[in-house]
Amino acid sequence: MAAVEEAMNNDSDFGQAIADVDLSMQFNVTDAPEGATADYSIAFADGKATVASGELEGADVSITNDYETAVGVSKGDMNTQMAFMTGKLKVAGNMGKLMMNQGPLNKIGTIFADLDIDY
Repeated sequence: MAAVEEAMNNDSDFGQAIADVDLSMQFNVTDAPEGATADYSIAFADGKATVASGELEGADVSITNDYETAVGVSKGDMNTQMAFMTGKLKVAGNMGKLMMNQGPLNKIGTIFADLDIDY
């Protein structure tokens, strides 16, 4: 989590993309293997990203998917929109705010691609 947050906050292109974004997202992975993080959040405010494990009270949106989908999206092997359209990824909360920030959100994949993540 710390490495993802650091990578987001140290990438100048990503920083520019989230400069005016105020969005908090709660992620819930329904069948995470033992030892893996099942609940985490990503929030953007004041041009900075915050990534934390656990539940984020008052998140703008809640995103729920299974472990296979979460890994596929994270690795870039699965398109987020396709996962949503096929029911593999469920979203609740402020859909308008989420859709309004698709540009910056799509840049998260470039951050993940450069990290050595153990799935």
